[in-house]
Amino acid sequence: MRPIVFTTLFTLFILCTSGCSRIPQPVTYDFSEQQKMQAAHHWDILANDVANQINKALLSHEYVNTPVLVRATCGTENSVCKPGETTQFNEGFRDLLITQLVHFGVPTSATEDKNAIIVNYKVQVVYHRDKRIASRPPGALTALSAAVTVLRWATWDVQAVAAAGFLDVANSATDDAGQYEIIITTSMISSNKYLFRTSDIYYINDADFWHYQDNTQAREIQISNH
Repeated sequence: MRPIVFTTLFTLFILCTSGCSRIPQPVTYDFSEQQKMQAAHHWDILANDVANQINKALLSHEYVNTPVLVRATCGTENSVCKPGETTQFNEGFRDLLITQLVHFGVPTSATEDKNAIIVNYKVQVVYHRDKRIASRPPGALTALSAAVTVLRWATWDVQAVAAAGFLDVANSATDDAGQYEIIITTSMISSNKYLFRTSDIYYINDADFWHYQDNTQAREIQISNH
């Protein structure tokens, strides 16, 4: 009877995942990857990458000896963060970015300098109301289904192992992406013109959103699928 029980469970699983509706099935974008910020070391990796790009932009525009001034901004690029608006990320990333710029040999001003090229950065917190699922690449479940079919006439203990493997893969086929993402934008401006600009998007742990959100929480972007 055990092979019959296993076949029944497998059939019920397929029915539950396929659904009964005849309306068009909603689809998302093709599978892609997005990195997740989970440690201060990740901030340093981003700072290194941004500093490298800034250095290349300065060299390409022949600003070899012109100093840069790093500023954390809140809201717009012309609004320097006021006391109480900075976050752990604001302060940490500024220190890390300055350190990386110095390592690359970029002249970096420690105080206000009217001749310096301004490097602004800001962070936006994106909050998703709906629960979101990140799907694994297609093919894993298909391959496993074929393996289960091959094992149809195997002994019950072998089928039990196969069933456990099937459920394990099915369980890992989707991930909870969390409710929060962040957009980190860095710009280099000279004479009101952009010399360099980059925007990086990351997942973050939901419980760590306050690392990136200013105290007013007025600039949180909320996105809903409804």
